[in-house]
Amino acid sequence: MNLNNNKFKPGLYCVATPIGNMGDISFRAIKILQDSDLILCEDTRVTKKILQKFEINKKLVSNHKFNEKKNLEKVLEVLKNKKIVSLVSDAGTPAVSDPGRILVKECVKNGISIFPLPGASAVSAAISISGFSDKFYFCGFLPEKQSQTKKLFKDLSSLDCSIIFFVSPNKLHKRIDDIKEFFLNRDILICREISKYHEEYIRTSIKELSNVNFSRKGEITVIISESKKERLSFNELEESDKRRIDRLIKKMSIKDIVKKISEGKEISKKLIYKYCLELKK
Repeated sequence: MNLNNNKFKPGLYCVATPIGNMGDISFRAIKILQDSDLILCEDTRVTKKILQKFEINKKLVSNHKFNEKKNLEKVLEVLKNKKIVSLVSDAGTPAVSDPGRILVKECVKNGISIFPLPGASAVSAAISISGFSDKFYFCGFLPEKQSQTKKLFKDLSSLDCSIIFFVSPNKLHKRIDDIKEFFLNRDILICREISKYHEEYIRTSIKELSNVNFSRKGEITVIISESKKERLSFNELEESDKRRIDRLIKKMSIKDIVKKISEGKEISKKLIYKYCLELKK
């Protein structure tokens, strides 16, 4: 592949870097880092290792949540002078639960071009192997306080989709009871150290989550499955009762059918009601 033909326009580039294995960096990511006039990174020591690995010698500027606003004016000045600025995080895609959104918003306001360089992401990597719904809600890192986490889980429990969040192993262990309280009828995938040497993937039901042992080291991405649809079983209904209901469904209300079929029998009224609803559908 001839990377020299891949010329980059001036602007801000959000560059995804490996979340573990260095081999996951893209050819374009290497090329844009080589061509950058300035590279913004969370921790210069972390990004320097990537640059040294690929023999890239460029100026690094620390850009984390404590100094991101302070850096804005100088970075915008560089961008307005038609330079190439790359934004990276310590691992994965920047501005996704990492610094960068403030700068991106300012670039939008100032009409500065912004380009994504796709690549490693713990979110997409985890959802791709989950087997859960690809309709998902990503809520970043869990809040520090348990009360905030419980409120978040309560709000999310009404969503019928996969739910993804980042959490430390210790905090996950402390939040198991909260997860069980709001998502009991779901499955869970715990992804620890994705793409790294000690990567681990644990699949279980949330009912059994308390029985699972996992290392208290590393970084964890958790996916909770979509809610399981309750499968109705009408085997307890006798065939004669089903035929009666079939005949009555167009003549009587469901309430009256339930009363008539259950009269003098030890049979679940709820089951009759659900069977009537199925027929109505």
